[in-house]
Amino acid sequence: MPAKIPGTRQPVTLNPNPEPFPQLTGATEFPGLRFSGTPEGSRPRIRLSINFSMPTSTSTSLRRMSVRSVKNACVRSRAHVYGAHVYGAASAHRAPHSSSAISWPTRTYASSSSASASSSSAASASSSESSSSPAEQFSAEILAMNPDDDDASADTSAQEEERLRLANEVSSMQTSLDDAYSNFFSTVDERINDEAAFKRLALEEDGETFSKIMQSAEAKPEWTAFQRDAASTRVLLDRARAKLEKHIQNADARQVLALAEDEDEEKEPTTTAAPAANVVLITGFESFNVSLYNSLNLPKSVSIKVFSDRDIESNPEAVESALAQANAVFMSLLFDYDQVEWLNARIKDIPTRLVFESALELMSSTRIGTFTMKPPKDGKKAGPPPAVKAILSKFGSNREEDKLVGYLSFLKIGPALLRFVPGEKARDLRNWLQIYAYWNQAGKHNVEQAFLTLAKEYLLDESSSQRLKPQKLIETPALGVYHPDYDKRYFTSLPDYMTWYRQQKPNAAKTVVGMLLYRKHVITNQPYIDQLIRRLECEDLLPVPVFINGVEAHTVVRDLFTTEHEIQQVGSSKLDQSKQIMVDAIVSTIGFPLVGGPAGTMEAGRQQDIASTILQSKNVPYVVAAPLLIQDMASWARDGIAGLQSVVLYSLPELDGAIDTVTLGGLVGDDIFLAEERVVALARRLKKWVSLRRKPESEKRIAVILYGFPPGVGATGTAALLNVPNSLDAMIARLADEGYQLSNDGDRSSLPTGESIVEVLRQLEGEVAAARGMGAASKAVEKAIGSSNTASAGGTVVSPSLLKEWLSFPESYGPTEWGPLPFLPSSDLMVRNMQSAWGDLRAYRGIKTAQDGSGFVVAGVQCGNVFFGVQPALGVEGDPMRLLFERDLTPHPQYAAFYKWLSEDYEADAVLHMGMHGTVEWLPGSPLGNTGYDSWSDTLLADLPNVYVYAANNPSESVVAKRRGYGTLVSYNVPPYGRSGLYAALTEARAVLTEYREAQGADVADVRLALREQIMQAIEKAGLTSDVPFPGDAEDVQSTSPELFDRYADDVYGYLSILEQRLFSSGLHTLGQKPTEGVLVSYLEAYFGDSLSTEAVAAVCAGKVEVGGESLAFPAEDEAKLREAIEIKQLLERTPEELDGVIRALNGEFVPPATGGDLLRDGPGVLPTGRNVHALDPYRMPSASATTRGGAVARAILAKHVADNDGVYPETVSVNLWGLDAIKTKGESVAVALELVGARAVAEGTGRVARFELIPLDELQPPGRPRVDVLCNMSGIFRDTFANVVSLLDDLFERAAAADEPEERNFIRKHARAMEAQGIERGTARLFSNPAGDYGSMVNERVGAGNWTSGDELGDTWVNRNSFSYGRGGERGEARPEVLNSLLATTDRVVQAIDSVEYGLTDIQEYYANTGALLSAARSAKAKSGADPSKVGCSIVETFGDDDPKELDETLRMEYRTRLLNPRWAEAMSEQGSGGAFEISQRFTAMVGWAGTAGFQDDFVYDQSFETYVADEAMREKLREANPEAFKNVVRRMLELHGRGFWDADDERIKELQELYSELDTEVEMMSAEITS
Repeated sequence: MPAKIPGTRQPVTLNPNPEPFPQLTGATEFPGLRFSGTPEGSRPRIRLSINFSMPTSTSTSLRRMSVRSVKNACVRSRAHVYGAHVYGAASAHRAPHSSSAISWPTRTYASSSSASASSSSAASASSSESSSSPAEQFSAEILAMNPDDDDASADTSAQEEERLRLANEVSSMQTSLDDAYSNFFSTVDERINDEAAFKRLALEEDGETFSKIMQSAEAKPEWTAFQRDAASTRVLLDRARAKLEKHIQNADARQVLALAEDEDEEKEPTTTAAPAANVVLITGFESFNVSLYNSLNLPKSVSIKVFSDRDIESNPEAVESALAQANAVFMSLLFDYDQVEWLNARIKDIPTRLVFESALELMSSTRIGTFTMKPPKDGKKAGPPPAVKAILSKFGSNREEDKLVGYLSFLKIGPALLRFVPGEKARDLRNWLQIYAYWNQAGKHNVEQAFLTLAKEYLLDESSSQRLKPQKLIETPALGVYHPDYDKRYFTSLPDYMTWYRQQKPNAAKTVVGMLLYRKHVITNQPYIDQLIRRLECEDLLPVPVFINGVEAHTVVRDLFTTEHEIQQVGSSKLDQSKQIMVDAIVSTIGFPLVGGPAGTMEAGRQQDIASTILQSKNVPYVVAAPLLIQDMASWARDGIAGLQSVVLYSLPELDGAIDTVTLGGLVGDDIFLAEERVVALARRLKKWVSLRRKPESEKRIAVILYGFPPGVGATGTAALLNVPNSLDAMIARLADEGYQLSNDGDRSSLPTGESIVEVLRQLEGEVAAARGMGAASKAVEKAIGSSNTASAGGTVVSPSLLKEWLSFPESYGPTEWGPLPFLPSSDLMVRNMQSAWGDLRAYRGIKTAQDGSGFVVAGVQCGNVFFGVQPALGVEGDPMRLLFERDLTPHPQYAAFYKWLSEDYEADAVLHMGMHGTVEWLPGSPLGNTGYDSWSDTLLADLPNVYVYAANNPSESVVAKRRGYGTLVSYNVPPYGRSGLYAALTEARAVLTEYREAQGADVADVRLALREQIMQAIEKAGLTSDVPFPGDAEDVQSTSPELFDRYADDVYGYLSILEQRLFSSGLHTLGQKPTEGVLVSYLEAYFGDSLSTEAVAAVCAGKVEVGGESLAFPAEDEAKLREAIEIKQLLERTPEELDGVIRALNGEFVPPATGGDLLRDGPGVLPTGRNVHALDPYRMPSASATTRGGAVARAILAKHVADNDGVYPETVSVNLWGLDAIKTKGESVAVALELVGARAVAEGTGRVARFELIPLDELQPPGRPRVDVLCNMSGIFRDTFANVVSLLDDLFERAAAADEPEERNFIRKHARAMEAQGIERGTARLFSNPAGDYGSMVNERVGAGNWTSGDELGDTWVNRNSFSYGRGGERGEARPEVLNSLLATTDRVVQAIDSVEYGLTDIQEYYANTGALLSAARSAKAKSGADPSKVGCSIVETFGDDDPKELDETLRMEYRTRLLNPRWAEAMSEQGSGGAFEISQRFTAMVGWAGTAGFQDDFVYDQSFETYVADEAMREKLREANPEAFKNVVRRMLELHGRGFWDADDERIKELQELYSELDTEVEMMSAEITS
C-alpha cells in the first residue's frame, strides 16, 4: 500500500523488494524501506539497486530529502552507494517488443479533483499514529521537514495535463481503429468488434477457419480502403503512444535529475575572493571521471569548473559563461566536429589552452607560454615542433605501428631531458610534458598536481605561485596486470601474475583469457572492473586483465600473449618466456582498432593489415566486449547502440577480425554500470569457442542449417549465388577428412548426397508432415536416402513446458544482473511476449506443431554427429494484416524450439549456417547491441558459435549477421560471369542491320531502301520497338528521310551491341570448388574487358604466361595488366580456402578479415575468399571517388530530367539509400543526394567526414539551378550502420530549410515552409525508413502471397512501412506520415543504384518491393494532388559500369533480354539443380512485382518467358524434375500475370498453363502423402 502522507500530498509509493537484505534490515535511519542486493564475491562493498518510485506530483524537495535519507542509510550501514535509481512506472516503461501487460512497479496518477479525497483520507490515517506503518511514519517526518514547493507543483500540474491530453488522444485513435474493424467485419464475423478481437481470433482459430474468414473479407469491395485506412490510423496511433511514452519518460528523467542533485546546493552561499586562476576543464570520453574532477582539493586561488561534452549540448550557456571568465582551458578526448568548432570559437582569447588526445583541429589550439601546436605553413597537420619529433623518433621500436607507444615512453623521461635545455621554449615544452604526464598518470593526486603546475607556472602572480608546491608524480606503469585480490593492486610482469594466481587459486580454471583494460579506469577505481573480473571467474575462466593506455594494445597481444599455435609455428625457443604467457582467447574492453587504439582514428592510421597479421599468429578468438562510454544504458535499451559508440565497438574492431561483440553495460549519469548478465553471455561464448579447439573432431556435434524461405516455392536448400546441394557434398567430404563422425559405424562410402539431404528437408517442409512428427521424418529419410547406417531422422518434439523453461531467465536475476535499466525484466518475459503474439503455448496448434498437441516438431537429417535442418519460416508469410499492424511480433514457438533444441538438448558445439542468408539475425530486438531480455537473436543462438558461410559481395547484410547474429563469416565467391551475346531474333536483327550498314556501290541507296521493311520486321520480331522507338511514322518507313533512318539503324545497332556485351552471373558457385580454366577465363574477361586481349587472357589462364620470360609475345603496354591478371588468377585458384575457412572456424581458430565486395567493382582485394568479410569505416563516407562519381550521376540525372520536361527542374527527387551499395561504392548514393541539394562533405583533420555544408547558390552548376529537395528512403541496414551519416544529412536538411534563399531556388525551404503553414510537425524530416529495429517494406511478402488487388495498395503498404523519420537527437523512428505523403506529392523522380552484376532489378524481390512500390506511392500522391502521375520518372544507376543513368523501363527490358530470356543464362542456371530452378522461379515472382508496383508490362517479355521455360519441353522437364515446387511457382506466376490483366496471352497458352499447374499441384501433394500416410 502506498504511504499516506498528511496534508495535501499525493501518496508516495515505496516499492522495494519484499525480501529484506539481512545486513540492512536494522537501518533505523530509514524505517520501513527494505533493500535488496547481491554481495559481490568476497568484496566488503555491496551493490544495491533500490526500487524507489513516486508519483509525478511529489514535490522536488520531498524527492530530494527522500533520496538523501536513503543514501545516508546506506552510508551508515557501510554500503557502497552507486547512486539512487528509479525503477518504475508500468505505463511508462515496458520491455521492448512486448505487447503483453507486465507487472512493473506501479505509479499512482490522480487528477486534481481527487486530491482532496486523498488528503482527507491521509489526514484520517495519520490521526492514529499507532496504526501507521514505519514507512508512513517516515514519510510524515520527511514532509514535516520540507515546506511545500509551489513552483514544482505548478510544473507537475502542467505535465499532468499534457499527459492526460496525450492519453485521451491515444484512446480516441484506438476507438477509431476499433470502430473501423467493427464496421468492416460486422458482415463477415460478428465476433470481430474491435482490433483486439481480430487479433484474438487470429490466434485462437485454426488456420483453415481463419483463412475462410479472411477470404470473405478480401472479397468485399471495401477491403482495400479498409486496409489503407486501418494501417494509416495504426501509424498515427503508434506515434501518439510513442509521444505519451516519451512524455512520461521525460517526466521520469526530470525526477531523476532532481533526485540526484547534491546536498551542497542547499548550503548557505559563502562569499570568497575571486581566484586568480580560473580553469575550465572539459572532458569527452571519460565523463565517468567528472565526479573525481569535481572533488579535487585545490587552493582557493585556483578555481576549476568541470564539464563533460554532454554539457555542451544540454547546457551550452553555462559552458560559454565559464569559458568567458577563464584564463585557462583544459580539454581531453573531444572529437565531435560541431563541438570542436563551437569550442574553438570560444577559447581563442583564452591565453592558456591545453588539449590532449582530441580532434586535431582542437589540439592545434594548444598554447602554453611560447609552446603551440599550430599547423605549419606547409599545410601539414598540427603536432609537436620538429625538435620534439626528432626526440620522439628515438623512443619505441623501429616499427611504424609502435610510434605512439614510443610517445608514451617519452612522456616519462621527456621533462627530465628538457630540464637541461636552456630557453623559454624548452621550459614551456617541459611544462607541457609535465602537465600531460600528470594527466596521463591519472588519479586524484596527479590531476591535482597537473592543475597546480599549470597555475604556478602560468596563471598566478609571483607571490601566489610561490606558495604552490606541486608534489612528485605518483606513477602507475603504462602497462600492468590488475587483480582486486592482490594487495599491491597490480603486477608489472604477466608470468609473475600467473604464478601468483595459481598459488592463490590452485583450482582455478584452465581457460585463460587475455584481457585489455583502460589504464585510467584501473587508476580511478572504476567499480565495473572488479565486477567484471569476479564474474568471469565465477564462470570458470581465468582472466589476465592487462591495463594499457589504449594505443599499445597490439604490443601486448604481439609481445606478451602467446598461444599453442604460435609456439607450434615458430618454436618455443624464439619466444620470450620471461615476458609471455599462454592464452586461449583475447578480449578487448577498449574497442577501436587493435593498432593505435583511440589514436588509430587519427594520426597513426588503422594499420589493420598489421593487426590481422598479429592476430593470425596467435590464432585464437579475438573478441571486443566493453561497457558503453559514450552512450547511456537507457538509450541502449530504447534505441540500441548508435553513432560513434557503434564505430568504436563494432565497425573499427571488425576491420581487425573481431567477432562476437558483446555490450557489457553503459553509463548512468556519469558512472559506468555493468550488466552482469551480458558478462555471463560473453563468458559462455568464449568457453564454447575454446572448447571447439580442444575437443576432438570425432566428438564435436555440429548443426548445419539450410534455408527454405519463402515456403512452398521450392526454396528449401537454396542460398544466394550458392549451389547448396553441391556445396554440402564438398562440406561433408571435408568434414569426413577432418575426422568428424558422419556415420554411426565410420563408413564413409554410403554418406548421403547434398541433393538427397535437401530432398528430405523439402518433404518435411509442409504442415502435414510436421504434424506427423518424427514418424514422417523417418519415412522421408528412407525415401530419399534409403536405409543405411549413415543417415537417420534427427530431432524431437519440444513440449510447451520445456520451451518455457528454455526461454526463461533464472529467478535470481535482478538489478545486479540486468544493470540499472529503466525497468526490471521478469524471469518469464520472453515467454510472455511470445504468448502475447501467438497465444498460450499449451493451446497453440499453429506452425509445425505435433498432431497430438504434445509440442513443437524439430526434424531433420542426422548423420553421425552432424545434424542437417532447415531454418523455420518466420510464420507471417501470407498474412498481410499481421505484417502491417503487429510490429512487436516474436518468432513463433516452433522457431524458438528449433534453435533452443540445438543448444539445450542436441548440445551442438557450433552451428553452421549454409549460405546467404537466413532470418535469425533479423529477429526482433535491439537494432544494435544485443540484450538478454529483448533480442531474440541473442536468446535463440545463446552461446552457440555461429559459423556463417556468406557471399563475399554483400558486406552490407553481413554486418547484421555479424552484429546481431554473432556470425563468424566465411566468404564464398560470386559465380563466374558470362557475356549476354545475341540470340534468336536479336541475331537476325543484327544481321540485317549489318547488311544495311555495309551496303556499298552505286546503288547503295536503293539497297538500303529495299532493306527498310525487312529491318522493321526484324526489329518487331525481336520485340525492340519499345526499346528503341522509331522516331518517325513506323507505318510509312519508306517515306522517311535517309538521314533519319540511318540514325535509327545506327541506334538499333548500337543498342544490340550493348546487349551483346552486357554481363550476367552465370549459374551458381560451389563452396571451395577450384575454378576450371574456362571459368578463370570468364572472370578475367569480365574484369579486363577490352583492356586485355582475349589471347592474353587465355594464355594467362592456361598458365603459359610468366611476365618477363614468357614464350608468347604481347604488347609491352600490357605488362602491368598481365601482372594483374596473373595475380587475380592465382587468387581465384585459392578458392578451396573457403572450406579451409569453415574448418578454421569450427576449430575455434582466428578467421582472417577481408573487405567485402566483388571482383568487378572492388578489384582483387576481395580475394581470396574464405575470410571474415567486413564493411567500412562509416565516418569516411562519402569517399573522394564516391563524391566525384555521385556528383556526376546527379548532374546527369538533372540534365536528362530538364531536357525531358521542357527545362523544368524536379522539385523533389527520392534517393534510395541502401547499405549494400553505400558500402560497396563508399557512399555514391549519399553523394548523389548531396549534389542534388547543393552541398558538399567537410572532413576534419583525420579525414573523418564531419559535416555536410551548403554550397552557395551562385556556385551551383549549371548556373541558376535550384537546390532540389531530396526524400531519402533508407534501408534498415543503412539506417543502423550509418547513423552518423543520417545525423549529418538531417542537419543538412534543417540548415537548408532555414537558409535565407528564395523558395524558387531552394525547394527544401519551399516545402518545409508549406508544411509548417499546414501545421505539420518537423517539416524538415527527409530521412525515412521502417520502424526502429524492423526491416523491409513487406511489399514482397504481399506479392509473394498474392494478397493484393492493385498497385496503389502496394504503394500504401510501402508508405505504412516507411513513414518513420530518423535524424539527430531523439528522432529515432518517429511516425511522420504527413511529411512523407507531402514529399511524395512533390516527388518528380526516384533514383535507385544497382551495385553489382550478380543481382539486377529483375533478379531479387527487394528492388520492386522498394523502388517499384515507392514509385507507385509517388504516382498515387501526385494523382491525389491533381498532378500528372505519369510524369514521375525513375533513374537506375549501375554503379559497376560507366554508363549514364537509365530509365526504369529501359533497364528492365535490357535485363530481361540479357538474363531471363537469354538461352545462355537459362542453360547455365538450369544446370544448377534444385537451386537453379528456384532462382529461375524467383525471377517470375519479381516479374509480377514489377507489373504490380511500377506498372511495367511487356507482352513480348511474357511471351518469350513462356516459350523459354514452358513451351521448351527439355527445359520444362529439367526444371520440373529438379524442383517441382519451384516450377509450379513459374506456372503460377504466368497465370497470375494473365489473371491480373498484365499479360494478353492467347487462350491456348492459358489452357496449357492451367493443366500444367493442376498436374504439378497433384504431384507435390502426392510427394507429401508418401511420408504422411
